[in-house]
Amino acid sequence: QVQLVEFGGGLVQAGGSLRLSCVASGRIPSIRAMGWYRQAPGNQRELVATITRDGTTQYGDTAKGRFTISKISRDGAKITVVLQMDSLKPEDTAVYYCNAARYAGAVDVWGQGTQVTVSS
Repeated sequence: QVQLVEFGGGLVQAGGSLRLSCVASGRIPSIRAMGWYRQAPGNQRELVATITRDGTTQYGDTAKGRFTISKISRDGAKITVVLQMDSLKPEDTAVYYCNAARYAGAVDVWGQGTQVTVSS
């Protein structure tokens, strides 16, 4: 199994920055990509950014140019994925969820979510 623990989030003023971290442990070889998604009240969950094992990144339209995703792997026992969010806007307010996408036959794993609130 894979376990995800999220860190970061909170309240920030518009134009400010926040950093979210997600630490994956457990069956690391079963993970093909990790990323962040977000869900605002009344909206569907949407892609923020993902990063694959080889470092290929993908960003949602609202994150391009403002957010940066990166990952750190140490000893193959854990993977830490960091989402640096700059130039935050009130519309970035949402619950942000870490995701571990796994190879076929294994169930994807979601974190518990962390609240990001951007005040105007």
